Amino acid sequence: MKKTGVLLVNLGTPDSPKPKDVGPYLSQFLNDPRVIDIPWLLRKILVNLIIVPFRTRKSAKVYQELWTADGSPLLIYSNKAKDLLQQELGDGYDVYLAMRYKNPSIPDVLEQMKKKNYGKIIVLPMFPQYASASTGSALEEVMRVVMKWWVIPELSMISQYFDHPTYIEAFVERGKKYPFQEYDHVLFSYHGLPQRQLDKVYNEGLCDDRDCEHELTDENHYCYKATCYSTSRAIAAKLGIPQEKYTVCFQSRLDNGWVKPYSDEVVRECAKKGMKKILVFSPAFTADCLETIIEIGEEYQEIFEEHGGEKVQLVESLNDHPLWIQCMKELVLAR
Repeated sequence: MKKTGVLLVNLGTPDSPKPKDVGPYLSQFLNDPRVIDIPWLLRKILVNLIIVPFRTRKSAKVYQELWTADGSPLLIYSNKAKDLLQQELGDGYDVYLAMRYKNPSIPDVLEQMKKKNYGKIIVLPMFPQYASASTGSALEEVMRVVMKWWVIPELSMISQYFDHPTYIEAFVERGKKYPFQEYDHVLFSYHGLPQRQLDKVYNEGLCDDRDCEHELTDENHYCYKATCYSTSRAIAAKLGIPQEKYTVCFQSRLDNGWVKPYSDEVVRECAKKGMKKILVFSPAFTADCLETIIEIGEEYQEIFEEHGGEKVQLVESLNDHPLWIQCMKELVLAR
C-alpha cells in the first residue's frame, strides 16, 4: 500500500536575524499579492523602495531579540510539531514541514515529496482561520508547483479548522494555566488584515453588512473576522468566561484601514479604565513567534504599563502541546 505524504505549512521566518537575511524575507513576504493586494506597480514601489529599505534594520533588531540559541521559535516549534505528528501517524505517512516564505521552502520540500511517488498528498496549513494572505497564499503556492508535475497525485487541502473540537480544547488547556478570574479582562488577539480583504470574501456587499461578530453562516464561513469571533466564543464558553469579560481584537496592523478593534488600542483602553492585569490569547498562531512573544509579550506590556496597568499575560501558543498534535492527526486521518 502506498504511503501518504503530509505537508505542514507555516508562514515563515528569516534564515537568521541579520539584516542580510531579514531583508529578503520581508521582500518575499510583502511582495506576495495576496498579502499586499494592491496593483502590481504600486506594490513593487511600496515594498521594494520604501518598506524593505527602511524597515529591514529595525526588523532585524526585533528578530535578534526574538532569536534563541536554537534559532527562530516559529521554526523550532513547527519542527517539533512535525516530528510529533510523524510519531502519531506512524509508518503509513511521511510528514514534512515547509514555510510559505524562506526556508524550508514549499518548492524544495515538494520536490522531495515528488521523488517518493505518494499516492496521496495532504496539505495542512498551520493557520486555523482561513485568510487569503495566509492559508490562501500557501495553498496557491502548492498548486503553482504541483501543476507543473507530469504525474499529479491525489491532493487534499485543508482550508481551515477554526472550530475543530480538539483545536479548541488545546487552547482551553493552555488557558487553564491562567484562571481568568485572576485578571481584569481577557483579550483574544488575532493577526489583523486590511478590511478590503474581508470584503472580497463576499459576492455582494461588505463584511460590515453582516453580523460576523455574533453569528457564523454559510455566507461568512470563510470570513476571517467571523471565524475569529467563532473561535473566541468557543474557547470562552469552555472556560466559562462571560461575554462582558473578554474582547476580540486584531494586532499587527500596517495602517488604519485594517479590521477593528486594534489590539494595541484595546490594551491602552484597558489600562486607562484602571485595569491592572489582562490575559491575552492569540488563537490564530499555532506556534509562538514574533507576534506573540515580542508584540504581545513585550510591546503590549510596555503600552499597558505606560497607561497605569501592571501585567499583560500571554497564553502560550499551541507549539508542541499534545492536543495540538492530536488535532492535526485527526485532520489528516479524516482525509
